[in-house]
Amino acid sequence: MSSIIQLLPDHVANQIAAGEVVQRPASVVKELLENAVDAKATDIKLIVKDAGKSLVQVIDNGNGMSVTDARLCFERHATSKIRKAEDLFELHTKGFRGEALASIAAIAHVELKTKQDQEELGTHIIIEGSKFISQEVTVIPKGTSFSVKNLFFNIPARRNFLKSETIELRHIIDEFQRVALAHPNIHFTFYHNGSEVFVLPASNFRQRIVTIFSGKTNEKLVPVQEETDILTIEGFVSKPEFAKKNRGEQFFFVNDRYIKSGYLHHAIMNAYEGLLRDGAQPSYFLNLKVPTNSIDINIHPTKTEIKFDDEQALYAILRSSVKHSLGQFNVAPILDFDRDANLDTPYHYKNTTAPYPTIQVDGNYNPFSNEMPLKKNTHSENNANRKNESASWESLYVGLKNDADSILEGGSMQFESEDVMSSLFENDELENDIKKTYQIQKKYIVNPIKSGMIIVDQQRAHQRILYEQFLTNMTVEHASSQQLLFPLHLYFSKNEIQLITELQLSLTNTGFVFEPNQEDHIVIVGLPSKVSETQVNLIFEQLLGDLQDGIPASSFSQNDTISKSMAKSLSVKNGTYLTEKEQENIINGLFACKEPNVSPFQKPTFITMSVEDLDKKFTL
Repeated sequence: MSSIIQLLPDHVANQIAAGEVVQRPASVVKELLENAVDAKATDIKLIVKDAGKSLVQVIDNGNGMSVTDARLCFERHATSKIRKAEDLFELHTKGFRGEALASIAAIAHVELKTKQDQEELGTHIIIEGSKFISQEVTVIPKGTSFSVKNLFFNIPARRNFLKSETIELRHIIDEFQRVALAHPNIHFTFYHNGSEVFVLPASNFRQRIVTIFSGKTNEKLVPVQEETDILTIEGFVSKPEFAKKNRGEQFFFVNDRYIKSGYLHHAIMNAYEGLLRDGAQPSYFLNLKVPTNSIDINIHPTKTEIKFDDEQALYAILRSSVKHSLGQFNVAPILDFDRDANLDTPYHYKNTTAPYPTIQVDGNYNPFSNEMPLKKNTHSENNANRKNESASWESLYVGLKNDADSILEGGSMQFESEDVMSSLFENDELENDIKKTYQIQKKYIVNPIKSGMIIVDQQRAHQRILYEQFLTNMTVEHASSQQLLFPLHLYFSKNEIQLITELQLSLTNTGFVFEPNQEDHIVIVGLPSKVSETQVNLIFEQLLGDLQDGIPASSFSQNDTISKSMAKSLSVKNGTYLTEKEQENIINGLFACKEPNVSPFQKPTFITMSVEDLDKKFTL
């Protein structure tokens, strides 16, 4: 029998490896930026076209490569970072496995220009789909220019799996921000389709955070700093009142490498215990320094997950450090409350003793005596005046009883029958006294019907009502607005401002009125009729959280997403007390909807229980 196992060709093996390393254009951006950082560059430019599908180019002023290194870097497992297996546990650089460039060259058109400082001429190499095209000398400044064009040109199935340009650009921005935050001492520039997206001059960590996430971020930050034998923490967390619905501003960096860790995130959330509203997420930007031999960073292809030797100790240190910082800057409640200065003893009374109260006792007073004591003449005069006053007003009613008796005897006054009065209003009063709805556990509304009763989930029902109202307003483009006396200024990051700008027309159809957006904030001068000023922040936070996967392409899908998000934000929450009138309005509004059976998120809004069902419950 012939053998069936054979070695894969190099280009096929590279394409398979590319499936692990290169998932989307953002993966290429990450690898190229990290290579530029490892080359000790101080100025890095990222140029992207069509969200990376047409071009991803990184230009740096780093060390550059020699002719031999430029050719060898595209070979599999070729790296300058390690020499032996023990080096895997002493890594201080980003890329080290030697698969990234080989994988990228296997699925794209790659153009490399590089030059070292001591060389007069540089090297220009072109590779297409792992196929070497040309190599020649060129004149370029010190550093490296790496261009990746037509990503997945030879794997159309992978290219079809890419999302819309908006979503892919957001992933690229996320990778760019992670590298830029980890290295604030490097000057970064980012261009997309010829437009400038970010210009980040070299600065300290706090300034880099503020530059990326708008100017208002500075007042939200609380510094965190702790140094121990196994862990050093430096960075910032946000104040509890600035917590958001989404987790977009949460960054862990371990030895200048961005990582994801649900375990360490739980430590942060534990430190904020009792300070956050339900569903809120704090922002944090934390640099963790640990010994390189205590972590393993080679457990995931994208190297965003790290295995720690002693996770429990890191958890405890991180939790206590964040909690201490929140208390130190009077963000969290502490036992030593601020005293009220108004309660302090005045200075000139500080050493004096309090005077004792004096009591005057009437020794001649006899409680068993019938006569009032005549200690002072004024008392007897007052009693005499009171008697005279009582005699004067009693004289006003003399003869009134006789006049009333004469009127009744003469029959001049007629009254309607009491039977008529009771027949008109008695039944109505009884009907009004009967409650039509009942609220159970501030969550469900019970309404009796002929066949039994219905039980309505108040939150889901209100979501359905608001959803259909918003969707109708956006479809008909006729929504009422209330003008604000003072405009609202809401500050967001550049990425969030871009999302809101793209949805501005749809939001205007719901009743929002915008002024021209600024670079780091939006200005609202009008709100929908059923929205208050205090709810605006909640609406936009919920909306941005729901759009993490990108804006839908069709206008109807956009309207549907916005309507669902606003309905979720503005609906009555479980645990809210409702008056009888509010309960009736929800029930009447629900059954006036086109689809009252389910909420906008396809969950049942009510159940029906018949009398037969109730009888079965009592059947033994």
